[in-house]
Amino acid sequence: MFRVLALCAALILSPALALAQQTASLVADSVSFDPENQRLEAQGNVEVLQDGVRLRAASIVYDGERDALVVQGPLYLIDGQDVTIIASFAELSGDLREGVLSQARVVFSEQLQLASNEVRRTGGRYTQFYKSVASSCQICEEHPTPIWEIRAQRITHDAEERQLYFDNASFRVLDVPVFYWPYLRLPDPTVDRASGFLLPVFASSGDIGIGIKTPYFYVIDEHSDLTLTPWLTTRGSRTLEARYRRKLSYGEFEINGAVTDDNLLPDRDLRGYLFAEGFFSLPRDFILTFDVEATSDDGYLLQYDYSDKDRLDSAIGVSRTRRDEFIGAGLINFQSLRDGDDNSTLPTIVGDAIYERRFTPGRLGGIASLQFEAAGLYRRADEDPTNTGLARDVARLSAVADWRRDWLWSNGMIVAAGAELRADWYQVQQDARPVFDDTSEVTPYASVEWRWPMLRRAQGATHLLEPVVQLVWARETGRDVDNEDSLLVEFDETNLFSYSRFPGVDDQEAGRRTNLGVTYTREDDDGWALGVTVGRVFRDGDFGQFSASTGLRGSSSDWLVAAQLKIGERFDIINRALFEDTFTFARNEMRLNWTEEDYRVGSTFVWLEADATEGRPIDTSEWAVDGAYRVSDRWTLSSNLRYDFVEDRTTRAGIGARYENECATVDLSLSRRFTTSTSVSATTDLSLSIQLAGFGANGAGGKSFARRCDG
Repeated sequence: MFRVLALCAALILSPALALAQQTASLVADSVSFDPENQRLEAQGNVEVLQDGVRLRAASIVYDGERDALVVQGPLYLIDGQDVTIIASFAELSGDLREGVLSQARVVFSEQLQLASNEVRRTGGRYTQFYKSVASSCQICEEHPTPIWEIRAQRITHDAEERQLYFDNASFRVLDVPVFYWPYLRLPDPTVDRASGFLLPVFASSGDIGIGIKTPYFYVIDEHSDLTLTPWLTTRGSRTLEARYRRKLSYGEFEINGAVTDDNLLPDRDLRGYLFAEGFFSLPRDFILTFDVEATSDDGYLLQYDYSDKDRLDSAIGVSRTRRDEFIGAGLINFQSLRDGDDNSTLPTIVGDAIYERRFTPGRLGGIASLQFEAAGLYRRADEDPTNTGLARDVARLSAVADWRRDWLWSNGMIVAAGAELRADWYQVQQDARPVFDDTSEVTPYASVEWRWPMLRRAQGATHLLEPVVQLVWARETGRDVDNEDSLLVEFDETNLFSYSRFPGVDDQEAGRRTNLGVTYTREDDDGWALGVTVGRVFRDGDFGQFSASTGLRGSSSDWLVAAQLKIGERFDIINRALFEDTFTFARNEMRLNWTEEDYRVGSTFVWLEADATEGRPIDTSEWAVDGAYRVSDRWTLSSNLRYDFVEDRTTRAGIGARYENECATVDLSLSRRFTTSTSVSATTDLSLSIQLAGFGANGAGGKSFARRCDG
């Protein structure tokens, strides 16, 4: 009944609270109005809504002659969805946009809190806090001292610009003064991007010393920004990092780079790097992509912790993908940073253009495709005095036609037939070896395949067993082409039934062969799944195309076994192995990922037999592991390790600690690189970064990490 009467009173009140032709709405338990003095009193659960500003209080007195409100608290003034003011007493204008509040506390986006004995609102835009404190940390009896706070003589919030201005501000950690600023400007939590300094990052490296990065973020416009980060170290290194980002209606791109002046190299004063990437939508569904990777010297990226890459590639490409058609063209420039590599004799520029069309032959049925490709590689060297082909440049034109058709029998068996014919023409320059002169190659393939997928449902699980037999016919002679794009051969379950296991075009697998394989898959109702593939290849003879480490040498290949166990989204382990009948392994690779609520573990083990043809003079046996453990709601410990069993030494190791609560995130990491080369030495790196919540939309922390207050 009181609420109904209050709504009726609101209709009477509307003329009295009118301002600029806008009216206010009022709801209360009881309302009295004196029309002679234009005075209204509302008591109990009072709520006033005026032009998007909502006021809740115990009682209000409105003076119509002065257009003023006297509000008794506790009161809540809610301005939009982002600002809430809590106070004990207030004197406000009729439109709620000007006035003074006592013992007030302001909360921005449920993150940043400002407390002050007196708060003054002006014009609905500016809110000033006198002798105030700002923090996003939770404060209560159990935690009376915030982890961090900013105390200021005055804080001004500009609601239109969404900025906070601090006068005579001091930054305190656990009530201990750390920094002082006579003037400070920070964005409020509703701002996604705002110009200004970001929190510094402390870094220490054995090569370059101790330094502090102080980034400055500059908003150019709504679609682009620039970040500049000066970096000075105790060993005299001076670095300026830069990042430029821009979004367009038809694409986006990002540029990262740095310029350094140090004394680490005796013959070079300035060092640096440049990385850039982006994509653009072109007419007729084409997409242009590019990436640029360049550095001044071989050791710069690793010494300054910008990248671990030892071969850089800069590329530009245009492509279009449709249901039955693909068109693409690209150009790549390689730069090797490895010891012993000579970029003048490596194929540093590689380009290709490809057109592929898929269709259904009328009489044959099945699926067929045609592919046309033009490719080339270029070396900067103009002469080859040793006549070993180290200066050769190659251009290639290729045409490929393939066809496949499946027949499904009534008992569930599937029989397939396929064929492929490829023709390649090579033009070679700067190679005096006659055996690798201009040439053309025609390579035919034909196959017949049988498979029988058998599905069974039993004991709360689905079982699928599929044996496969494939007969492949191919010519028994290799190709008279210098092999440059098919040096690293992979034999796994993905290419067990392929015509050729070579990754490129220059070499094609020869000889008649039988590819055998069987796959078993179990999917349990409890949410786990197991998959196992076993395969082997039998040939008419050994054509000498493969080395022992590939598992494909000889008239019969090594056993291929690939297994995967997956338990929901928490646990996943994959193992691929190639071994002989005597269980002598040529290759083995294991990957494990285990993620629980409080911890995660990722591990990789690799064993590769020595193979000079693949640039591996000794065996490779490495184990890498990284993980994290959430010790408590706010503390997380992490570590990583890479170990070389052949050299019997650790190559990399690191530990880290992360503290996160509702108002701050602190990351501390310590890492050690044990390997050395001609361009870099072993070094220890230390990094410390801090993020504070409450300033900008991407603050640190969150409710799940908040400290709890009892009561």
